[in-house]
Amino acid sequence: MSQLRSPMKPPLSLRGLTKSYGGQLVVDGFDLELEPGRCHGLLGPNGAGKTTTLRLALGLIGADAGTVELLGYPMPEQARLARRKVGVVPQVDSLDPDFTVSENLQTYGRYFGLSGKTIAERIPGLLDFAGLAGKADAPILTLSGGMKRRLTLARALVNDPDLIFLDEPTTGLDPQARHLIWQGLRRLIAQGKTLLLTTHFMDEAERLCDVISVIDKGRIIVRGSPRELIAGHIEPHVVEIYGDGLAEWKACASAFCRRCEQAGETLFCYTDDPEKVVAELEASPGLRYLHRPANLEDVFLKLTGRDLRD
Repeated sequence: MSQLRSPMKPPLSLRGLTKSYGGQLVVDGFDLELEPGRCHGLLGPNGAGKTTTLRLALGLIGADAGTVELLGYPMPEQARLARRKVGVVPQVDSLDPDFTVSENLQTYGRYFGLSGKTIAERIPGLLDFAGLAGKADAPILTLSGGMKRRLTLARALVNDPDLIFLDEPTTGLDPQARHLIWQGLRRLIAQGKTLLLTTHFMDEAERLCDVISVIDKGRIIVRGSPRELIAGHIEPHVVEIYGDGLAEWKACASAFCRRCEQAGETLFCYTDDPEKVVAELEASPGLRYLHRPANLEDVFLKLTGRDLRD
């Protein structure tokens, strides 16, 4: 007997997920449960296990251990049923280059069993969402990279999904397009849609996400709202310092800063008392500085390190 979806279950539930490739543990005892109508961020450096986790959640691969329920359906056994009300924005655009904008949306909508009439009625709203109004008949090959990315976002909404997976959705977009997409995503959340977002733009996560899980080495290391993470894991003020005499100033910085980190030619001074730091810097005319409140990127770098990941 097939299992029926329970309307009371969370949009996505991951329990004890484990996945290895070639003897290397990529996802390690992963637990995650999404609340409906909220944007949940999944942040981590390259190789942390984000993409593998998304593939497990969508039933594209099977776990070595643990369970996945997507919209109440066990995965991957009932992936086809679950995906009828799921939207996916992949990292890499996969638009058909031989079709026009509207033909891409029509073709994708048919995968969900939608009628041509239903899809045609939705296309104007989808194009408006993506800032592509007036481009319905444009061949894909005439679109810029940013336009193609925005069309991929619109395509993920063609089936009116309850849960939307967004894998670095604004990569390659200019600031104006990013803000347009952010406005659209906030409208989706207001409509009760559930979003799972991965991004390397910390300002994007801070603006959009209600809850953020930071993962590294296949495990969640912290979870909370952006405000909670900033308040609980980082000093409240940051002074970025650069210029002549930085090495000498760094040698005595511990007297003014709770913690210092250097990245390239910039020293990041984390402090509770920025006025004291700034007063000392004013006495060093060769140095320049920027004082700002701590943000999510500071938390992320503190928890996962500043070293590059392949």
